[in-house]
Amino acid sequence: MSDSFIIHGGKPLHGEVMISGSKNASFPLIAACLLTKEPCVLENVPLIQDVVVMVEMVTKLGARVEWDQHARELTIEAKDIITCSPDEALSRKLRGSIVLAGALLGRLRRAEIPYPGGDAIGARPLTAHFRAFEELGAVIRESEIIKIDGGALAGTSFFMDEPSATATENAILAAVLIPGKTVIALADFAPPIQELIACLRTMGADVQLRDLHIEINGVRRLHGTRYRINPDEIEISSFACLAAATRSEVVLRGITPQYLDPVLLQLQKMAVVFEHDSTSMKIMKPISGYKSFRIQSGLYPKLMPDHVPPFAALATQAEGTSLVHDWMYENRLRYIPELQKMGATCEILDPHRALITGPAVLAGCEVESFDLRAGMVLVIAALVARGRSVISNVSHIDRGYERIEERLRQIGADIERISENDK
Repeated sequence: MSDSFIIHGGKPLHGEVMISGSKNASFPLIAACLLTKEPCVLENVPLIQDVVVMVEMVTKLGARVEWDQHARELTIEAKDIITCSPDEALSRKLRGSIVLAGALLGRLRRAEIPYPGGDAIGARPLTAHFRAFEELGAVIRESEIIKIDGGALAGTSFFMDEPSATATENAILAAVLIPGKTVIALADFAPPIQELIACLRTMGADVQLRDLHIEINGVRRLHGTRYRINPDEIEISSFACLAAATRSEVVLRGITPQYLDPVLLQLQKMAVVFEHDSTSMKIMKPISGYKSFRIQSGLYPKLMPDHVPPFAALATQAEGTSLVHDWMYENRLRYIPELQKMGATCEILDPHRALITGPAVLAGCEVESFDLRAGMVLVIAALVARGRSVISNVSHIDRGYERIEERLRQIGADIERISENDK
């Protein structure tokens, strides 16, 4: 059983929040460290449960790992990879572990990958990953374990089956060390992919991000590097929505505006008052009411699917009706019935769309977190709501937000974690 949060809401917050390193960029960057025998140092690594699992997985593959958690610095030296098979039990905890397939193919020319786990937010088939590997010359056999033979890998030109972020990352990881030129069309250009390309280039890879495709000229070897992970743009939007929804004045420190254009635009459309510079963002108390607006995910540089749920929580406090549309994941709207329990006026139209009408007076009650981003929706709603809320299954939240209750208490939130042993 998971821990729960008890939150007494309805109080304005005030103070500063330090933004952590990107969760979604951490997985492919950790995988990239397996492509060289030399030490790689990743800075600004978020101390979250999913990264803990990923670090344990590369350790079991044979990499030597040193993690200075206080300094947020992770050193990986993959001098010897002792197996091409990631730990099955750990793989089933983490969807992002699938990027180890591309790294192992690039390094060892073979991989045996268990089907990965993660949030139950909808069907996420591995078709795009398999097709990319096969285009590069791999032979795939599926059973309980996915066996991938990359002995004939060679550069080629192909288009992605779909613009999947992790499939694009896998294709890049597999291609940087194979002979010849690889051109990947219809690739995803989301921030974690841009981070992966930037890191690989510091390791000696020849990867170029073109207007409509990714171009890779294979090299014989990569060297070690030191690379700083970008601040988590999903965490930035989450805390910005949290501050706005609670009508609070909160400063977000340690940001970079590099990937924030769609977030800033959405905040503007919903009449959130804010200002920012190159390292911080200040959310200010609203001058008037927030405005309803369409909250729709798309391919980068539009809002990414992980941005949508926190904005949905903000929509409960906006005047009028907002359309929430997550085109990718059909189970991402499971937080809507939980918001209804708290008094929100909202309805699910179909597996991908919902309507939220506000502003709503929310009341505390018992709700359940079904996945990582839904958990953050409920935290925001509970901080807005009058009275006491209990959020169960908060282990989902721990997977993506570092020490969330401690950071919220620092800005005045009344939040307490209750473990199952304490009940």
